[in-house]
Amino acid sequence: MRTLSSGTGQQSFSRRVIAVAFAVFPAVARASLLPPELEDMMAEVVSWVALIVSPIAIIVIFWLVHILPEKIAEKRKHPQAKAIQTLCLLSLAFGGLLWPLAWLWAYSKPVLYKLAYGTDVAEPEHDAPEPPPPQAGPKPAVAMEMRLLEQKIAELEAQLAQQANPRAGRS
Repeated sequence: MRTLSSGTGQQSFSRRVIAVAFAVFPAVARASLLPPELEDMMAEVVSWVALIVSPIAIIVIFWLVHILPEKIAEKRKHPQAKAIQTLCLLSLAFGGLLWPLAWLWAYSKPVLYKLAYGTDVAEPEHDAPEPPPPQAGPKPAVAMEMRLLEQKIAELEAQLAQQANPRAGRS
């Protein structure tokens, strides 16, 4: 009966040749095609990218994605844009769990907002206030009426002064 270890003479000879070849030429087999100095430099670059650049990029992308609902609400002049902004900030603190709610809220119209406030869109709060229209001098009819009123006031003040003087003279 034959076992697996005992084989034909030619098979065992080829196995021996292969084993000797691996034992004699170990320097030929290398793990990398790059020289060792370049390998070290490449490892340093990869480690810097993995430890510093990747986390910063991930944080920035996470933040940019989380402020999208706020930007959409501002663009659509959503009347509750400030509340959506607050929800986006809370979502950053809670690891993004509230972000889908902010996204849906930014795209929805507020229920009964138009009925309560008379408009569907918010008035921008941060725009510069409009300057008041330039005031010209009063119209001639208004100017004349103002002069008449000033004369009446002067007459009434004179009457009050005359009434106050005789009383002051009696005491």
